[in-house]
Amino acid sequence: MANDNMSLEEEPEIIYIPDDEGNEEEFEVIMKFEVDGSDSLYMMVVPMDSEDEETDEVYAFRYVEDGDDLQLYMIDNDEEWAIVEETFNTLVAELDDGE
Repeated sequence: MANDNMSLEEEPEIIYIPDDEGNEEEFEVIMKFEVDGSDSLYMMVVPMDSEDEETDEVYAFRYVEDGDDLQLYMIDNDEEWAIVEETFNTLVAELDDGE
């Protein structure tokens, strides 16, 4: 029975982000959202090659999609980061309550 539920799950969205040396690393998009009162879009990603899912580091980016083109921007403003982190934590809590 559990296998029936697993087949209904969506395929994970995978993106490739170049590291400092130009090597592309594979990440799974775990969440996309818009912050209230902002036109900015954000995505949270985790590395695909992580060996311990319990300690996965989550990375946040502001992004712009133009057709198939995806542009990622680092969040380097402390105020923006605090808003994104609070929104992410709220959305995760809502998902946990729904289960």
